[in-house]
Amino acid sequence: MHENTGNRDMHTQLIRTVGRLKRRAALAALGTLFATAVAAQNVPPPEPGKMVLEPKAMALLKQAGTVLAAASSMSFSAVASYEYPSQLGPPILYSVRYDVAMQRPDKLRVIIPGDGPASEFYYDGTSMMAFSPAENLVAVTNAPPTIDGALKAAFETADIYYPFTDLLVADPYDALTNGAILAFTIGSSAVVGGVKTDMVAWANDEVFLQIWLGVDDKLPRRVRALYRADPLALHHQIDISDWRLGQPIGADAFASEKAKAAQPMRFDRPAGTAVAAKPKPPQ
Repeated sequence: MHENTGNRDMHTQLIRTVGRLKRRAALAALGTLFATAVAAQNVPPPEPGKMVLEPKAMALLKQAGTVLAAASSMSFSAVASYEYPSQLGPPILYSVRYDVAMQRPDKLRVIIPGDGPASEFYYDGTSMMAFSPAENLVAVTNAPPTIDGALKAAFETADIYYPFTDLLVADPYDALTNGAILAFTIGSSAVVGGVKTDMVAWANDEVFLQIWLGVDDKLPRRVRALYRADPLALHHQIDISDWRLGQPIGADAFASEKAKAAQPMRFDRPAGTAVAAKPKPPQ
């Protein structure tokens, strides 16, 4: 069972394609982006073709990762916006909202109220459940004992992917900076998320990101991405709000009696056959 369809299926396929790419040498295009950004600040650009990991930028990402990793629980709302090509030429923007609650090390809930088909995902440390309220269908399977393992199994088994996954894992800093070849600070902003933020640009061989981090709380408020594998250079953006860290979350938040009573189907990729099946451990 899949946590989304339509435009989100396309996003998943893009992520899968990017994930299969072999890592390559430093990107000339990213060097151009770097030069453009620093020129606005009258900062001397790096040598042609040279990638820079600015210590201040990496320190800001480290602070964000430390805050997220230290949170025993967290909840937030995220709106992910994706550009997709249209027959008219200019891309069309689609948005998906996620309401998220998690408790380390083994509890997670993701509710997608819309746009598109509503869906719900629950993980309680032993099993994970994907529920489609409109169709009254549920898929349940055994799950690993950690959030990291459950997210990996959900993706590998059923193509379930969330654009904020890096914020939920045990080591967010490692996830946020994996394979970094470029990082630099852009400046500050007071218009994103209703708080003052530091803007950081970051890249590896697969994606170029711009990240807005709260100056006071170090929490991500916006992430904007451009994937190298995408020949159309379409933009992906996620805005994160309503952060709550370290607050108690009841155990009943990570299960749903309505979902448990729904018609069972196989926990599988979208192309899988939707038939009743017993829970099975992830591969």
